[in-house]
Amino acid sequence: MAFVAFYVGLFRGTPMVVQLLVCYYVLLPLLGAHMTGVQVSMLVFGLNSGAYISEMMRAGIESVDPGQMEAGRAVGLSFSVTMIKIVIPQAVKKIILPTLGNEFIALVKETSVVSFVGAADLYVAFNYIGTNSYEFMVPYLVMALIYIVIVLLISLGIKLMERSLKKSDRRN
Repeated sequence: MAFVAFYVGLFRGTPMVVQLLVCYYVLLPLLGAHMTGVQVSMLVFGLNSGAYISEMMRAGIESVDPGQMEAGRAVGLSFSVTMIKIVIPQAVKKIILPTLGNEFIALVKETSVVSFVGAADLYVAFNYIGTNSYEFMVPYLVMALIYIVIVLLISLGIKLMERSLKKSDRRN
């Protein structure tokens, strides 16, 4: 349990850029490992998101009324069946899905820092266009528009999932 608390605290307590830089320029050379900037970015983003998602899951499960667990156990369900069939679906619907959507949006926006470890992203591509044309306004506005469209599509997907899950709340 102490390891999990350390892991979550480490990744929630340091900025993504610092995590990328430490992993790429400090840890990999110390370990003698060779990874590309894209591989390091995927690893660090995965570990970072894992820390946040674990906290979302914990908070979501703890938000469900303890009486739900007691009710499931009272009718003879095992702990795991009660969690899978009763507690987790309620947690996902109430807490986890909306915060997971926010985490995914934040993750998409944070990808703009991968150029710190030599990985190409939208910023690198549009900066290259601006450098070649000596015109930065249009490429940067297009880059912002692309991020906005991606975020709006993710938000729409999350809303559709929430609406689908809310159908079970409606009584005829």
